[in-house]
Amino acid sequence: MSFIAVILLAILSGTISGVVGTGSSILLIPALTYVFGAKEAVPIMALASVIGNLSRIYLWRHSIQFKPLAYYLSSAVPAVILGANTLWVMSEKWLNIGMGAFFLFMIPLIHLLRNQQINMKPYQVIIAGAIIGYLTGVVFSTGPLTIPIFSAYGLISGPLLATEAAASFIIYLTKVLTFGQLGAVNSFILISGVLVGAGLVIGNYLGKKLVLKLTPTLFQRLLDCMLLFAGGSLLANGFG
Repeated sequence: MSFIAVILLAILSGTISGVVGTGSSILLIPALTYVFGAKEAVPIMALASVIGNLSRIYLWRHSIQFKPLAYYLSSAVPAVILGANTLWVMSEKWLNIGMGAFFLFMIPLIHLLRNQQINMKPYQVIIAGAIIGYLTGVVFSTGPLTIPIFSAYGLISGPLLATEAAASFIIYLTKVLTFGQLGAVNSFILISGVLVGAGLVIGNYLGKKLVLKLTPTLFQRLLDCMLLFAGGSLLANGFG
């Protein structure tokens, strides 16, 4: 029953991700951690994110902007490998606490990035890619930070969602391959990741129908609530 609930939550998370461009892992990581434990939840979510972002790429394939994507990935890919190796030697308790604290920290950080209205140059996107890539390797979900980065480069609407999806796909694929090298991907994790990823795909298709109906204010409130829920849940698991 717990696993069925996780798949249903994956559909809901995929719908939200399809609308706002991020958020699936923010909702799913606490649930997966509760059901499977942090060490299993992270590779399951990484595999599910590969599948989920592949569907988002297909939906928005004509809107991908390859220049900012290349700038970002040039530093993010090696950084995520380093981050994933760092994560795998952490204890489960500190993994929960670290992810929870980072989710909560992202709430004021995202507001700061949006309010500053920064216009990012290519070299700044490369630097941001290295930082966010490493953090993605360690704490898993930094999609809410990736969106403001590409937005600050000048992307909006479809191109923003498409480029973020392509970047996330490559990053999470790199993370899955790194976990494979570390011996963290077994048949149970593979099957679980595919099932959760299928839920995300269904949600992504539902979310695309709503993407133009979400106001910026509602988007920000929804994102804040997701981060608050995820951060609080993971901290409770870590200290519980």
